[in-house]
Amino acid sequence: MAVKVRLSRAGGKNRPFYRIVVADERAPRDGAFIELVGTYDPCKDPEVVTLKKDRIDYWISKGAQTTQTVSELLRRDAKSV
Repeated sequence: MAVKVRLSRAGGKNRPFYRIVVADERAPRDGAFIELVGTYDPCKDPEVVTLKKDRIDYWISKGAQTTQTVSELLRRDAKSV
């Protein structure tokens, strides 16, 4: 089973809100996931990103791949600290 750390969309029309989840890559974007590891709200000013860094690091150590968008969010979060 290939596991990915990716975004799952929530929120209403024209008001996106994303959950950062660990999911099987075969699952649909907004379908079942293994674990919720953060959130991303692009509508706030500035954008709000909350992460469970320890859980993300755990899943990456177990072989989970991050999507390009999640990688960018992780990189921006690490840079801001």
